[in-house]
Amino acid sequence: MKFYTRKLIKPSDLNANNTLFGGLLLQWIDEEACIYAMTKLDSARVVTKFMSEIDFVSSASQNDVVELGLEFISVGRTSITFHCEVRNLFTKKTIIRIDRIVFVNVDQNGNSKAHGKTLEIIQRQARDLHDQEI
Repeated sequence: MKFYTRKLIKPSDLNANNTLFGGLLLQWIDEEACIYAMTKLDSARVVTKFMSEIDFVSSASQNDVVELGLEFISVGRTSITFHCEVRNLFTKKTIIRIDRIVFVNVDQNGNSKAHGKTLEIIQRQARDLHDQEI
């Protein structure tokens, strides 16, 4: 799993228990996963279709740094699916785990639209990107 984004937990991110507000964390996940889906599908028109059970494993506190990780699972005709985990950057303790997040490619009217990507194309793009980073 690749961890793409890091967030510093600030006072404004806390709930009444002085821990990271779960709704805000889900917003961060949805945004990051959407951007990841856009890059994989080469499309700016993707929408969240589904999130599986959300497992809040532990909490985060002010001044913690969390990192959001995404892992590609599968690709359909109009969709793409990821696994997500958020963990504490320094302790590596898992904060939240979502087994499946599904995004759907849509047209200008919001109707699902084939994206033309296959598993092989997405894997090749990932290898090419990895080779460029080295």
